[in-house]
Amino acid sequence: MKSIVMNTKTAKRKNLTRLAIWTMAWTVSTALATFGSLFLWEGNKVLTALSIVLNLGIGIGMVMANRRLLEGSDELEKKIQMEAMALTLGFTLIVGIAYSIMDSTNLIPWDAEISFLVIFMALFYITAIAFNTRRYR
Repeated sequence: MKSIVMNTKTAKRKNLTRLAIWTMAWTVSTALATFGSLFLWEGNKVLTALSIVLNLGIGIGMVMANRRLLEGSDELEKKIQMEAMALTLGFTLIVGIAYSIMDSTNLIPWDAEISFLVIFMALFYITAIAFNTRRYR
């Protein structure tokens, strides 16, 4: 029994490490795709397109690593994560559409930028995880 618990912990740690590496790689590739054409290859459209394709590929790897982590989680962890993801998806959709409408109707004096929505999504997800963890444990 002890070896099963140890193997589960080892697998979870391995999956979490794998997700962290994919997430860091995706973050770096996002920066490369965003700033590469400005500072590294001065507007070369081929290199910009390749950096975006690389970013998409690494992003898919990150999603698959997250899926593997969830598959290796126990039922309570899965429940906490799935509820947080469902709430985050729903609220991000609602807030994102409202944000876009505020921009298109000039209720806000700036352009609606996706970065604000990504920040909202990240903060909401972290809050939902914390809330659900406290609620279920």
